[in-house]
Order: sequence, then C-alpha cells, then structure tokens
Amino acid sequence: MIPATTASPQRSWQQRIRESRLGTVLVLAVTAAIVMGGAYLVDRPTATAAGISTVDVGPGDGPAPKIGSPAHDFAATTVDGKKVSLSSFKEQPVWLTFGASWCGACQAEAPDIETTYEKLKAQGVVILAISISEDSTTVLDYAKRIGLTYPQIADPDTRIASAYRVNGIPAHFFIDKSGILRSVKTGGLSPEQMASAITEISR
Repeated sequence: MIPATTASPQRSWQQRIRESRLGTVLVLAVTAAIVMGGAYLVDRPTATAAGISTVDVGPGDGPAPKIGSPAHDFAATTVDGKKVSLSSFKEQPVWLTFGASWCGACQAEAPDIETTYEKLKAQGVVILAISISEDSTTVLDYAKRIGLTYPQIADPDTRIASAYRVNGIPAHFFIDKSGILRSVKTGGLSPEQMASAITEISR
C-alpha cells in the first residue's frame, strides 16, 4: 500500500487563501493599493534629497534666461485681480520666486520671504510669487491661510515658468533696476541669502 502524500503547510495555506472569499478580497485590495500608489508617484512632482521638487513645464518660447541679459518680460494678473508686468517695474529691483502650495521647501521659506518683503517694500523692492500648475483660487486660499501679503500669481499652464525654464522649485530669479537678470538660485533660501541677493540687485 502506497502511503498518501501530505501537502506542505505552505501550500495548504496558499490554497486556503485562494479558495476563501476573504483571501480574494484581500488580494484585490492589495493590488488596487499598489496600482493607486504607483499612479500617485508617477503623477506627483518628485522631491529630491536637496529639498528641490521637480516640475514638468513646457520648453518655452525664445531663448533661455541668461545672467547678465534682460529678463523675459511677461504680463499676468495677481490672484487679487491686479494686472502686472515685469516691464512695469522699471527702476525697481524685482525678485521672482517660483513655487507651489504643495512644495515643502517653498512652504518653509515663505515666512522668511514675507518678512523680507515687509522690511523692503517701502524701499521699492518688488517680490512676485509665481505658483506653478495651480489656479488662482488655490493660490489665494494658500496665501491667506499662512498670511502672505506679497503679490501672488497663478501660473496654471506654466506659461511664465516655461519662459524662465523652471524645472525645480523653489526657484528664484533676481532682476536689477535696469531689468537685467543678476542671479538664479534653485532651492530654499536662508534669510541671509535673501538679503545678499536683494542687496546685489538694489545697487
């Protein structure tokens, strides 16, 4: 008489999972979670180790910004309804800061930008915050929630960001009183770095 073979405990456990309704539901739930998580990571801009978030913008028209050359002019409407253009700030130093409400490094430096703005706005320093791939409502709500008073511009179609070839945020463009781009900095800035860059374009 040939003895009956006994299934291994591991195989029996796998068979029980496959045969049970609960096991089927569990497998489907885990699969759905993996798919959704993968889609989130693909669609969401990525954060680098340096705290810079990459963003997907178009190639932009015209030449790329060049330090020592005139900064690209643009016209836009702030989230509170004011029409602005870079050329309208002649004889004033301008700091363009590109970011987004979901960007951690942008959130971290925003209070320091606000403090700098409060100190220097009476001297004619202009700070324009441009939020990439966000609509005016989102940007306005964010600014009100954390108490930002410097002008905010929504750039939902990345038109301005594309012209400036922004591929990581936060990104900062410092433009002097003559409209010449003097420096470009990517990543969060300390108050000391902000002050130094502003001094350079205020001479």
